[in-house]
Amino acid sequence: MIDCIVVGGGPAGLTAASYLRRFHRDCLVLDAGDSRARWIPESNNCPGFPQGVSGDGLLRRLREQAAAVEVPVEQARVDAIAVRDDGFEVRAGDRHWLARRVILATGVRDRLPEEPWVEAAVACHALRLCSICDAYEATDLSIGVLGPSADIGSHALFLRGYSPTVHALPLDDGDGGEAGRESRAAGVQWLPGGGRLGFDGRRCTYAPPGAEPVAFDTVYAYLGSETCAGMAEAAGAALDERGEIIVDRDQQTRLPGLYAIGDVVSGLNQISVAVGHAAIAATHVHNALPFVRRAGR
Repeated sequence: MIDCIVVGGGPAGLTAASYLRRFHRDCLVLDAGDSRARWIPESNNCPGFPQGVSGDGLLRRLREQAAAVEVPVEQARVDAIAVRDDGFEVRAGDRHWLARRVILATGVRDRLPEEPWVEAAVACHALRLCSICDAYEATDLSIGVLGPSADIGSHALFLRGYSPTVHALPLDDGDGGEAGRESRAAGVQWLPGGGRLGFDGRRCTYAPPGAEPVAFDTVYAYLGSETCAGMAEAAGAALDERGEIIVDRDQQTRLPGLYAIGDVVSGLNQISVAVGHAAIAATHVHNALPFVRRAGR
């Protein structure tokens, strides 16, 4: 019986596990190996890295920090959590573990264009995923905003504060509703819907039906995301209308002993927010577990 299992090996999960080990608690990280952070070519708003840091670089540092306090990590994709009288059973295929507490740090998975060049486009900043993270670096560039018409108006309006040249690239023929009208009034240009996104090795292009492609310095893709929140709901946690896990001020779900942190909870998907959640949850887990007096030498 482990004190706490942390599901997810991204910034939130690794931070929570490091806190738990520094509290001298037994913990285990179960990591599927696909943290959203690995897609970040360079983050310039991550605290403590004034010259920026890549997602892989940050994860490497966090793993090293966790290893320094002997956090055990196992490769596993958790598919179910079951409540037991004395805690939880965490399952991954034919493997299972028992824990008194569980912290879910599974994050979100962005839906990306189904193209073979996507990873290369993200790596060179031609395709971006988070305007809060890196819109500053896109200041005064020619920006495209790709996604369903009902969703991209507000994103395009936000980015209009960074550049005078912002184009909405809707996947359908909708006008974007009120957010679309506000973005147009602010100077966002809407191209015809249903176009095809391309990549020339340096920049992304958008080809409206029957028209020549238009090239952009960078394109933000807002195609939605997928989460493992359903696994928490199946265990007994509650979700809000957006499908995010509802937690209290201690990051605990309505199911005592089950916590959720990071992007699977918050609408503000930021590393700094995720590690803050981790500190709160891990500290509450430690205080909620039975006190263990340190033995003398």
